[in-house]
Amino acid sequence: MSKADKIFIDMCRDILENGHSSVGENVRPRWEDGTPAHTIKKFGVINRYNLQEEFPIMTLRPTNLEAAIDEILWIWVKKSNNIHDLNSKIWDAWADENDTIGKAYGYQLGRIIDFPEGKMDQVDWLLWTLKNSKASRRMITNIFNHDDLKEMGLQPCAWSVTLNVTGDKLNMILNQRSQDILVANNWNVCQYAILLYMFAQSNNLQAGELIHVIADAHIYDRHVPLVEELITREQYPAPSLKINPDIINFYDFKVEDFELVNYKAGKQIKKIPVAV
Repeated sequence: MSKADKIFIDMCRDILENGHSSVGENVRPRWEDGTPAHTIKKFGVINRYNLQEEFPIMTLRPTNLEAAIDEILWIWVKKSNNIHDLNSKIWDAWADENDTIGKAYGYQLGRIIDFPEGKMDQVDWLLWTLKNSKASRRMITNIFNHDDLKEMGLQPCAWSVTLNVTGDKLNMILNQRSQDILVANNWNVCQYAILLYMFAQSNNLQAGELIHVIADAHIYDRHVPLVEELITREQYPAPSLKINPDIINFYDFKVEDFELVNYKAGKQIKKIPVAV
């Protein structure tokens, strides 16, 4: 069994059995037919993934790792907010007339800030700190910029990363304000595991632990039967991840530098309804 599958199953069961239902409350999201999209949620979910043990991709259903990596590179390497810099259409619904998602995600990471160490963006500052001060307890990014929220196509869900070096291992905390568990959970876990590998390899460190903190972990009402079926499926061993060992510069990583070996997963869930 993949440990990522067990974490996902346990989390879903806890939400379904012990979560709070928003039925009767005034909620913002709507289904395509205009019906309020209610959820069952748990507040403050914390999941831990040891990357020394396995790559945390679920096997209950496939996660499109190539597309997930492409998006994380769009945000963290390209620092882009333009949908044409992305090789999928997952952000098209939030694009403006200039084909950007506004001052969100990659835009925030690429903003030049006057740090005590000098003027640079948040990603360069993390890389500078890892090179010059590995013992720092201040390696934190924040893209939930209140001044720019009104100019964002979507306010960031995954909004903060904390890096911390312990011995020869680099660890990460991903803070997320909200998550649609069925649609996005393993997608985000895989993305930030990849990001952790990128920071580690480019700084001669080992990838350690990814800790995923979700403030509002929710399952939408129309997703409940899909989740109930998903968590009863057969599970398979976790695949291994191969990373191009020749890449030593963070900004040189490309999608093709990552390869899953022996990835076996159940059938995909198609046409999942998405609330907006």
